Amino acid sequence: MSDSQTPRSHQLYQEALRYIPGGVNSPVRAFRNVGGEPFFVERAKGCRIWDADGRELVDYVGTWGPAILGHAPEVVIEAVIEAARHGTSFGTPNPYEVEIAKLICDWVPSVEKVRMVNSGTEATMSAIRLARGFTGRNLIVKFDGCYHGHVDALLVAAGSGALTHGKPDSAGVPEDFAKHTLILPFNNTEALEKAFAEEGDRIAAVILEPVPANAGLVFPKEGYLQQLRHLTAKHGALLIFDEVMTGFRVAKGGVQKRSGVTPDLTALGKVIGGGLPVGAFGGRADIMDYLAPDGPVYQAGTLSGNPVAMAAGLAQLKEMERINGWALLESRGQALEDAVRSALKETGRNLTFHRIGSMFCLLFAEGEILNVDDVKKADFDAFNRFFWHCLGEGVYFAPSQYETGFISTAHDEAAMSKTAEVTVAALKAL
Repeated sequence: MSDSQTPRSHQLYQEALRYIPGGVNSPVRAFRNVGGEPFFVERAKGCRIWDADGRELVDYVGTWGPAILGHAPEVVIEAVIEAARHGTSFGTPNPYEVEIAKLICDWVPSVEKVRMVNSGTEATMSAIRLARGFTGRNLIVKFDGCYHGHVDALLVAAGSGALTHGKPDSAGVPEDFAKHTLILPFNNTEALEKAFAEEGDRIAAVILEPVPANAGLVFPKEGYLQQLRHLTAKHGALLIFDEVMTGFRVAKGGVQKRSGVTPDLTALGKVIGGGLPVGAFGGRADIMDYLAPDGPVYQAGTLSGNPVAMAAGLAQLKEMERINGWALLESRGQALEDAVRSALKETGRNLTFHRIGSMFCLLFAEGEILNVDDVKKADFDAFNRFFWHCLGEGVYFAPSQYETGFISTAHDEAAMSKTAEVTVAALKAL
């Protein structure tokens, strides 16, 4: 095939392979979970993206969460332009930082003080360090299937038992780092109680996605988050909610607002940056005051609180409040859920569909899904065929059974109608 006959996305990917490891700057973009090559996007607007070959797609990836108003909303673009006119970075405090910090503290139940960072990974990493510094303990508890970024202490896989010290889940992570992390199965109350019975006085913190969204989309059992809150408080450990994905997505105040369970620390990201790189972690004032310059726990960042990112995030959050965006997203989410369930019924497919607010996942598995082990039983081959059929018909779902989909306020009736038609056809094709 000559260059003139080769689709531009293919050309770009082949060139990227020469200069970028795997041809991508984040592994899931490589489409390895579904086979084939990724496409390259040239522009996006509303709920649609256009690839380098001019193909239009209804997008349910939404930059993996940040595009809550859809792509390139005018209010965010205007805020970015205005902020950039005055300088893209100062290296000193700027007014936007104070305004967005106040908004986060006002909206998120657990946050009395907040520190801005540059990514979700940086937020969870810093929260873990702070928890260890505040408690004087080293042990961290995380849950199999919960992803908290590529932090050495958290890039850890479960061992063979229900209560096990972790083992590195990546080359380059020393065993000595992993041994300070306990891995538990999510939604297993017995394992949780055993962990605290055996190690309670050594546990600095428990970190989790309160609704795990990197292993499909898994819901906590009734009372599970409340049990976590009780056990951590009883044993003097901190409870950390990683709401990088769910924060300002599932509700104005995140999962903690919906559940009524207030953690000690919260990690945030995605939506609060309006599509620009950003993260944040916050919590009780007495804990946050352990951070430098007031306290002994060091954390810093040259671009933290970047004025352009802060302006974008502020514009997006204020617009969500102005239009009562969470109610709108709930109605959009319900419309998609109704369409998917109708498609499943029409095609006789007994699959599992999970949704909370504007986050959703169609799992090619039957029965109750309580943790990542249940998700691993899904029919991945069927999902892959479903994915490629939908993509070929102009609907872009996340390229992995383990990933969550996102709806925006820009997903209109035409997009929903097309999605329903394509979903029915894809399920029938299986």
